[in-house]
Amino acid sequence: MAQPFRLSRGGRIDRSRPLVFQFNGRPVQGYAGDTVASALIANGIHLVGRSFKYHRPRGILSHGPDEPSALLSVDRGPGRIDPNNRASVVEVRPGLRTTSQNHWPSLEYDIGAVNDLLSPVFVAGFYYKTFMWPRKFWDKVYEPFIRAAAGLGKAPVEADPDRYANRHAHCDVLIVGAGPAGLAAALAAARTGKRVILADEGAEPGGSLLHDTTSEIDGRPAAQWLAETLADLDGRENVILLPRTTAFGYYNHNHVALAERITDHLPGSATPGPRERLWQVRAGEVVLAGGSHERPLVFADNDRPGILLAESVRVFLNRYGVAPGRKIVFATNGASAYTAALDARNAGLDVTLVDLRLEADCGPELAHLRAAGVTVLTGHTVIGSKGRKRVTGLIVAPLGSDGRCGGHRVLDCDCVGMSGGWTPAVHLFSQSRGKLAYDEGIDAFVPATSAQAERSAGAARGRYDLAACLTDGFAAGAAAAGSEEQRAFVATPTLTGFQPVRVMPTDADPAKVRAFVDFQNDVTAKDIKLAVREGFHSIEHVKRYTTTGMATDQGKTSNMNALGIVAGQLDKALPAVGTTTFRPPYTPVSFGTLVGPARHALFDPIRTTPIHAWAESQGATFENVGLWRRAWYFPKAGEDLHAAVARECKAVREGVGIFDASTLGKIEIVGPDAAEFMNRMYVNPWAKLAPGRCRYGLMLKEDGYILDDGVVARVSDECFHVTTTTGGAPRVLAHMEDYLQTEWPDLQVFLTSTTEQWAVIALQGPKAREVIAPLVDEIDLSPEAFPHMAMRTGRICGVPTRLFRVSFTGELGFEINVPADHALAVWDAIFAAGQPHGITPYGTETMHVLRAEKGYIIVGQETDGTVTPDDVGLAGMIAKAKPDFVGKRSLARPDVVASGRKQLVGLVTEDPKLVLDEGAQIVSDTNQPIPMRMLGHVTSSYWSPNCHRSIAMALVADGRALLGRSLYVTTPTGFTRVTVSEPVFFDIQGERVHA
Repeated sequence: MAQPFRLSRGGRIDRSRPLVFQFNGRPVQGYAGDTVASALIANGIHLVGRSFKYHRPRGILSHGPDEPSALLSVDRGPGRIDPNNRASVVEVRPGLRTTSQNHWPSLEYDIGAVNDLLSPVFVAGFYYKTFMWPRKFWDKVYEPFIRAAAGLGKAPVEADPDRYANRHAHCDVLIVGAGPAGLAAALAAARTGKRVILADEGAEPGGSLLHDTTSEIDGRPAAQWLAETLADLDGRENVILLPRTTAFGYYNHNHVALAERITDHLPGSATPGPRERLWQVRAGEVVLAGGSHERPLVFADNDRPGILLAESVRVFLNRYGVAPGRKIVFATNGASAYTAALDARNAGLDVTLVDLRLEADCGPELAHLRAAGVTVLTGHTVIGSKGRKRVTGLIVAPLGSDGRCGGHRVLDCDCVGMSGGWTPAVHLFSQSRGKLAYDEGIDAFVPATSAQAERSAGAARGRYDLAACLTDGFAAGAAAAGSEEQRAFVATPTLTGFQPVRVMPTDADPAKVRAFVDFQNDVTAKDIKLAVREGFHSIEHVKRYTTTGMATDQGKTSNMNALGIVAGQLDKALPAVGTTTFRPPYTPVSFGTLVGPARHALFDPIRTTPIHAWAESQGATFENVGLWRRAWYFPKAGEDLHAAVARECKAVREGVGIFDASTLGKIEIVGPDAAEFMNRMYVNPWAKLAPGRCRYGLMLKEDGYILDDGVVARVSDECFHVTTTTGGAPRVLAHMEDYLQTEWPDLQVFLTSTTEQWAVIALQGPKAREVIAPLVDEIDLSPEAFPHMAMRTGRICGVPTRLFRVSFTGELGFEINVPADHALAVWDAIFAAGQPHGITPYGTETMHVLRAEKGYIIVGQETDGTVTPDDVGLAGMIAKAKPDFVGKRSLARPDVVASGRKQLVGLVTEDPKLVLDEGAQIVSDTNQPIPMRMLGHVTSSYWSPNCHRSIAMALVADGRALLGRSLYVTTPTGFTRVTVSEPVFFDIQGERVHA
């Protein structure tokens, strides 16, 4: 299996390890160390895809992450199919299957190529101008057509069988990019002993040094210096090297997201270990050394297969031992392409170079290249290219002193290496909110003002010379690590500098020339000019109207050319046009990496209590409450929900019921200022609450609306045991921490979540005291010694307990807090002790009915984020004497104290058997015109077996003034009459709770 374009020697590939993969079902040979792109080129395969809009033949443009055209679907085995992979970064491995995209029926013969003939119709903004009328066509014709045409590749349909990992890491210095500047920065930072992470997206660290076969650094070949430097860094315990790791997002507080590719390059489709890992790094300092991107030249038909970036030609030659062509023409406006041309010549290839610059403007590179026997045409422009599925010639012409083109000339070739200059990779810097500045000397935007603890180095800030790059990187790394060490490197001079050009001069009709700026989205120079003529002068508007820079490469190769064209059309300086917004990710990231292990059971984690298994064994039906799985009701044989709940409600009111309340949020508030902190967080007072006593607490947001509620026990002078609603625990803790850390950092208070430490067993009913009395030690359970809303510490079943005498049912009740590890044993003991008393387990539905009978609210059901304490009848809890608490000022807002606010009331239906729908709307007159004025809505509604009728609670405008009045509530068939009542339906005097 010959590789006709593989050089006989050279490159960093392992020629002792040949391997075979597939492209479009055809076996392709390569070597370990190849990318798919390099192996395809070695086998003479240059046509690898079709463009998005026009379905033009496309080949490989780049060797790196900026590749816009060679996007392949990669099949690594069952369930492992990924579309839109850049051939230039996918590493070859045995058995890998790749396919080209965006064509039918085949890559060579694509019927979609008819779009190329219709290109005069498909101009910029075509979709906006065309799919507008007739209106009825949108649903049946336009939208289906657009959806069918949209996108590249096919999304996988099978479940992803791979694992993905997630790691949080901290370091003193994070260095992004392991090219010359990044390596020098890592050396400097590592020498200080600081913790260093060096991440690079390549399979090997080294950047441009991996294909630089001629330069020397400090008297040694660049390859030798690279090997010694990597060995030095790898031997240091304070340095972590992360190859195949892309920094794709830079967020606040030096939080940088990295995507590490772990197993894709390894043989076999089921390699052990995670496929990729998401690193979330919090760094003290960040050094951005991501290098720069080469710009293409913009000329007619510059998108043919075989036309590459000049530096990519050099990479394929020197790193992969591959000749992109045997007869190469380099087209350039600067000096760096001369290095690539000389390397190609030294590889034995036929080389010609076309330079837009005048001979007098060229440097010593011109003489060196001519001395090597290369024909150099200075003062020449590129008019266009020849060929179809691969370039066969480049059309060039001399430029006169007046800027006019002379006679055309076709240079036969099978490869073109073009170079239009260089653009620093400022994506991550911009994501960090840093400000860019335009550097006219290099015709590029460079990092200027940092917003975070960050510094850019090397080519990423326009330092293209190798020695300057190394020196700049070392200085950045040292400064990031807090060192003042300096080091001047000596290196072979780098050929830099170019003459900026947006579109190559041509004598062709501009209306007919298709010179591509954005290769992936098929955006041409004339598309951008048209957008400006049609009034789109903001670069962000031009971007969206033409889609330039909106492809998966995010404009890495197109942005500067597009900006320059817009500036020229508007006759503005380029800085006045500005740049588009750089958004993460820097390069595409798989969903698996972002999701990590949060899949299947971990996608929406279910938390269970220590009593869960017991409830399962008793046949409980469960419901999800927040992240918790809770027992909903305990049906006996032949019972449905309603029968089971009715039985459980009766049991609690007449005997004793046992309920798992472990899901309640629990927060320990400890410290000398704990009481003061509580005073500021809750509406009611806490300073005088004695240890051993409990109080119902109400917490507000800054806007004065109810956030959460719960019973709070004062364990000691400096310790409060706070309970929250089941779903509100994280929210309340975050609310408290926010105020403690940002508003009152002077308070000596510590907050600890204890939700999982304490299991809670609620024992409710007239016989509750009798059940636990034999089990409790060190606590006097008599009503006089242990009244309602008290808390005692002692032991139950020999286990330490915080025993609360509280009730959410209105009955004599105890909430038994025990360490979670002992909860099931204590539950079993209580359940056994309750058998003579007819103890009955009950679930959340019964709990809801019992609390509604007593008019107790549930935050999130009787509240909706716009409800104040007064709205639910709790204004009396507000401590008037307290100087302040969260939300106090908002309670005096005009809209909060205005009449007409919705207030909590009870509703009694005319038909006692009718249970209202929760959420049903309430009106005063069913005959009023539509739209009717809604007075409020039903918040809770149940059948009450203890009241022998339905009961409901509602929020109604001026509800307390309507007591005894008739209103109407919507039903599935119309309206029903209800009477407004107090929201307490059972034991109105509240005597049972004090039994």
